Amino acid sequence: MRMPDIDAFVNEEAQRLISELEGWCAIPSISGDPDYATALADSARYAVGLMRAAGLEAEVLHGEGSDPAAFGTWSGAGPGAPTVTIYGHHDVQPPGPLSAWTTPPFEPSVRDGYLYARGVADDKGLVHQQLAAVRHLLSAEGRLPVNVRFLVEGEEELLSPHLEPLLAEHAERLACDLVLVADTGMLAADVPTITTSVRGSLAVAIELRSAAGDLHAGAYGGTVPNAGRALAEMIGRLYDRDGTVAIDGFYDEVREPSAEERRLIAELPFQEAEFSRAIGVRALPGERGYSPLERVGLRPACEVNAIHAGYDGPGMSASIPSTARATISLKLVPDQDPDRVYDQLQGWLQDNVPEGCSVMMRTLTRAWPFQTPVKHPGNVALSRAIERVWGRAPLYVFEGAAGPQHSLSRVLGADCVHFGTCLPDDNYHAPDERLLLANYFRGVRAAAHFLGELGEMPRDALGSARA
Repeated sequence: MRMPDIDAFVNEEAQRLISELEGWCAIPSISGDPDYATALADSARYAVGLMRAAGLEAEVLHGEGSDPAAFGTWSGAGPGAPTVTIYGHHDVQPPGPLSAWTTPPFEPSVRDGYLYARGVADDKGLVHQQLAAVRHLLSAEGRLPVNVRFLVEGEEELLSPHLEPLLAEHAERLACDLVLVADTGMLAADVPTITTSVRGSLAVAIELRSAAGDLHAGAYGGTVPNAGRALAEMIGRLYDRDGTVAIDGFYDEVREPSAEERRLIAELPFQEAEFSRAIGVRALPGERGYSPLERVGLRPACEVNAIHAGYDGPGMSASIPSTARATISLKLVPDQDPDRVYDQLQGWLQDNVPEGCSVMMRTLTRAWPFQTPVKHPGNVALSRAIERVWGRAPLYVFEGAAGPQHSLSRVLGADCVHFGTCLPDDNYHAPDERLLLANYFRGVRAAAHFLGELGEMPRDALGSARA
C-alpha cells in the first residue's frame, strides 16, 4: 500500500488534533474513585467518538465489575492481512495537590511547546496519536494496510484488575497477530527508544498487631511490644547488606542478564550524577554488581511504599501503638510468578514476626512480568517506522514499571510490542503532567509508518515469532 503524505496531514491538522486531545484531557477520568464514575464513562464515550471519527466501528465495552472501556475495529484489509490490536487506557491518576499545578490539571494548557494536563502523557496523548494516524490513512486511501482493533481500558492505573475477564469475554473480537501497547515513553526527544520488557509487580498490605489496644507509654513503656518498632525491625530485615532481598527463594526463578541485554543497556546515554540531580537524590543504592539501569530493568526489587503506626494528629499522644501497617511492592522480572512470590513473602513474614506480635497480609495488586525479543518482527517493523521519522534507529530499554502485557499476550495469543513518545520529565503521575507536542506529532507519523511496515509483512511472520 502506498503511504499517503502523513507529514502534510500533521501540518494541516495540527490544531485540530490538539483541540481533540484537550477535550479528552479535560475529562477527569480518575479510576477507582466512585465520585468520578460519571467522568470515567464520559471519557470512554469520548474515545468511542474519536474512533468513529477515525472511520472505525466503535462502542463502549462493559465487563463484569470493570470500569468502561472503548473498543474500535476496522477489518477491511481482509483475513490474509495481519491484524494488530492497539492497547491503551483512558483512566488517569488523581491530580495530587492542586497547589502544585501551574494550571488546573483538567484545564489543558499549551505552554512552551508542551500540552499540560492530567493524562496527556499517560495515556490519552499516546492513544490519540495512534487514532490520528488511522484516521489519516482511512481518509486518504479509504483503507488500512492491516486490520486494526483498539482497546482503551479504564482501569490501568489500578493495575487492570478486571482486564483478563474483559479480554476473555471479547477474545474473538480482539483476536490479532500482534498487540501494540501504546503506553510507554522514550529516553529523550532526540533519542528514540523502544521498550522491550516490563517488570511485574506484587503489592501487599501488611498489618502487625502487638496488643488489644494502644497502651499508656508511661505505665507500660519498656515492657510490652511496640507495633511500630516491631514492624520497622521486620522491614529492615527484608534487605541484606548487599542490596538483595532477603526473602527465601526470591531469586530462584530470576534470570541473570544476558550479555546482549547488558550491551543494549550500556548503549543508552545515562549519567548517574545527572540522573541523581534530576530526581533530587544523593545516591543510587541497590543490588551490588548491577548498574542503576540494569537494576531498574533487569533485576527484581522490594520497595516500602507506606508505613504507619500510632497517632498522627495535631500535637502528640504518649501511647504505645498496638497496630502498625505498611504497603510493600515487589518488582518482578521474568520468570518470577507473583503467586509464588506471595507465598514466599508470607512464609518470610511468619518466620520473622517479632515475639509477642502477629502479622497478616493481603494482596492489593499483582501483575506478571513480560518480555519481547528485540529482534521480534513487530519490533523490526516499529524500528523502521521510528527511524523514518527520527532519522536514527531507536535504542532499546527495559522498563521498570508494571503493565497488563502478560494478560494481553496470553489471552489474545499474540506478542506485544511497545510504542510511546512521553519523556522522563513529562511528570506523569505527578503535578504539571505534560507532553511535548513536537514528539506527539512525530508519534503520529511513526504510527502511520508502523502500520505500513506491518502491511508489508506476511501474516504468518508475526505468528511464527511465538513458535
